[in-house]
Amino acid sequence: MTKCKRCSKPATLHITEIRSGAVQELHLCESCAQQYLNQDQDQDEAGEPSEPSAAKEGESANEEFDHLVCPNCGITFREFRQQGRLGCPHDYIAFAKELKPLLENIHNDTQHTGKFPKRAPHASQLQYRLIKLRSELRSAIDEEEYETAARIRDEIQSLEKEFESKSRA
Repeated sequence: MTKCKRCSKPATLHITEIRSGAVQELHLCESCAQQYLNQDQDQDEAGEPSEPSAAKEGESANEEFDHLVCPNCGITFREFRQQGRLGCPHDYIAFAKELKPLLENIHNDTQHTGKFPKRAPHASQLQYRLIKLRSELRSAIDEEEYETAARIRDEIQSLEKEFESKSRA
């Protein structure tokens, strides 16, 4: 579920406007949508374009997206936004700064917490858990949270022992 552009409530109204040839998408909650629509009517009656700064912001953001290019597949972030598909797995790294808020907005999280395939061997699940813990360990060390890092280190060591015993069997 997407969040409102103006506040953090869930968006219930999705507006697509074309102004001066530029497409603008607005995702608004019920209360912000009422304000926007009332503001839009008031300004249209006065003969003034509503939210001209938003159109300029959209244009500058599009220009900024043209400069973001994946070094592996060559797709730009703007192409991704238009197509809705990434070009390769490296795009997650190349566009990390832009994708993180987008994923949080859509999924309310950036970490996969779903199910594993039932056919997946237990060893691959352990390996996934080890990779995740090593990442958490690096973050804890970078943030100088040494007690947390020690706990994670111990958990990694126990999982590695379990992994080794499973692979020998």
